[in-house]
Parts: sequence; C-alpha cells; structure tokens
Amino acid sequence: MDFNKLMARAKAILLSPKTEWPVIAGEPTTVADLYKGYVIPLAAIPAIFGFLQMSVIGVSTFFGGTVRMGIGYGLTQAVLTFVMGLVLVYLVGLIVDALAPSFGGQKNNIQALKVVAYSTTAGSVASIAGIVPGLGILIGIAGGIYSIYLLYLGLPELMKCSREKAAGYTAVVVIITIVVAAIAGAVIGSVVGVGSMMSASTHSSSKGDDDVKFDENSALGKMQKWGEDMEAANKKLEEAQKSGDQGAQEEALKAVFGAALAGGGEQVESLAPDRLKAFVPEALAGLNRSSLSAERSGAMGFQVSTASATYSNDSGREVRLEITDAGNAKGLLGLASWAGVEGEKEENGRHEKTFREDGRLMHQEWDSGASRGQYTVVVGDRFTVKVDGAAGSLGELRDAAEELNLDGLADLRTEGVKN
Repeated sequence: MDFNKLMARAKAILLSPKTEWPVIAGEPTTVADLYKGYVIPLAAIPAIFGFLQMSVIGVSTFFGGTVRMGIGYGLTQAVLTFVMGLVLVYLVGLIVDALAPSFGGQKNNIQALKVVAYSTTAGSVASIAGIVPGLGILIGIAGGIYSIYLLYLGLPELMKCSREKAAGYTAVVVIITIVVAAIAGAVIGSVVGVGSMMSASTHSSSKGDDDVKFDENSALGKMQKWGEDMEAANKKLEEAQKSGDQGAQEEALKAVFGAALAGGGEQVESLAPDRLKAFVPEALAGLNRSSLSAERSGAMGFQVSTASATYSNDSGREVRLEITDAGNAKGLLGLASWAGVEGEKEENGRHEKTFREDGRLMHQEWDSGASRGQYTVVVGDRFTVKVDGAAGSLGELRDAAEELNLDGLADLRTEGVKN
C-alpha cells in the first residue's frame, strides 16, 4: 500500500471532487488493488477510533460522568466494524451496478465499486472526530452527508447516468444501503452484547520461511484463512474480467461476496419462512402463543429469514421468541466464534454475559430490578435463537430456549449452501 498515494487521493476527493471523479473514472484497477490500496485502510479508521472512543477515552453520559466499555468488548466491536465495512462496500457496489440501467446509466462492476469506495471517504475520515466530546456526533453527521454528496457527484462520471437522474439514483442507493446495513447490524447485534477476544493462538515457522502459519483452530488462524479466501476469490474475479465472459464475472463476484462475508466463498440461500415457522411452538415458558410472523428479506442476494412469536397470559406477562437464519452472513456469526467472544459485565442490577457452552456461542442479559432478561444462542454458526421478556429468573428464559428443537435446527446449517 502506497500511503502517500492514499493520502493524496483522499485529499483530492474531499477538496476537489468535481475534478477528481473524472480522473478516477479513467483509472484502470482491479477489485484486489482497490481493496488493498484504499478500502481496507479506510475501513480501519472507524474501527480503530471507535475502539479508542468506547474503551480508552470513554463516552460521556447525559447524567454526567464517563462510561468506558471493556477492552474485550471494544476489540470485538472493532473487528466486526472493520469486517462489516469491507462487506458493505461490496454490497453497495453491487447495488449501484444493478441499478445503473434504471437511471440511464451503464453497468460496470469495477466503476460501481470505485464510486462506492471513494465516496465513503468523508464518512470514514469524519469518524476520527468521534473521540472529540460533543463535536464528534455533529462532525460524524456532516461526514455522512458529504459522502452522499460525493456519491451524487460520482455517479454521472463513473456510471454514465445523466445529471438529471443522479439525485434519484443517489436517493435509492442510500435508502437500500440503510436497509442492508440495518439487516447486517441486526445479525451482529442479536449475538454480541459483551465480549472479549480471549482465544489463544499459536504459530510456527521454519527458518528462512517468512510466511507465518497460525494454528488453524485459533482466532488468528481463522482470520488468516479468511484472508486467503478473499485473495483466491479476487484472483478468480480478475481472471473472469480478463476473459470477458459476463456469466463468469457474475459467478466470480458472488464468490468474492461470499468470501467477504467470511463464509469461505459459499453462497447461502436462507431458509424459506415456513421452514423456520416449524420451529416455533404453540406454547413456550408456560404461555400460549398470541402472535406469529415469518419473513425472508434482503437485497442483492443478501438474505435473512426471521420467524418471531409472542407468548402471553391474562395477567399481562409476555415473552418473545425470535429465530433468525443469517443466510450469507452466517460467516459473521462464525467470526464471533473465531474471535472467542466471551466476557461478563455487571452494573446497577444488570448482568450481561457472553460465553461458549457445548460448542455454541451464547449471550444472556438480566435486569434484576425489572425481572426481565434475554437469552440468545447461536446454533450451527448460522441461526440465532433469542428469547426475551419477563420471567422469574434468567434460568426460565434459558429453559424456554432449550424447549425448542435446537439440534434439529442445527441439522439445517448446510441447507441452501452452495460452493
């Protein structure tokens, strides 16, 4: 990575975007080069400064004082923020490319990826201000707005749409991006509440060998494998682009997308809603089911299926069940497992704990004052089962989750998976 070149490009796109976009449009590049030279270092900025804000500097509260999250929690969130940054650039690039004809533009996956990668510069750089009390939020909002403006200026140059249609094109991309980001965030948020990266790792290397190999079962070993999968997928994409075969390029893009989601290049179709509904019982925790819903949603191949139900009685007690199939994002759940996300926190009658048991990642929360809690378990590194609501103890919520056919759900972890 040429740091001076990166800084020059960031400065130019921020200060003189109208003259810089035509330059960017004419530059030949590959997905791999774009990621190595710009996307990866840019995605690291919000991850690093987010960690500094949450776990080192602390966050000021409305009631006064400063709250600092645990180092383990901060590191876990930093890793997930970084990975999601890489993934979202790919996803939004696919969206921009797919929508081009609808706004009089020309499909070109590399140009679409470039316009997304460079337009996010303002938001990423603005995240540095998060460590400044008071001003951080305002500067962050300004950075996000300026990134939207950069996208608006870049679409006509790179996707060849008319200036008149650029505003509508931008608006649709932003709306879909918000939806996709919310879905992806929900997948992570449903699992990670507290945690620390505590897994040990080992490595070995022979004399004269500069390639360090980590234990494949360790967190660093899994991350190393993820990097190798990304590199292999990028090479296939470059070969497909050289061949000119549109079908091969689309398949290669899917492989890159799968690798970016830490799924080993796999494509996963989430379960149909009826398949998940079969795991929702008519009664739970001694309560009768009062509502039931199931849906499969997503954008540009990014699917998530969810089945949810509410259980209640005449006295007003209510418990909610939610079963989620992460689909293509199952690799993110695997990432949480690789990182050894475990930790515990207790404050003002609230207790949170993330741990592994019987090979499954679990997260639980309990508010003793309100007698309410939440219990979540990850099944097959693909499904999350969450039970929350009022109860006599946290154990009641856990027992309710274990009433479900979790083993049967785990048996479906390879269904819909395509290599």
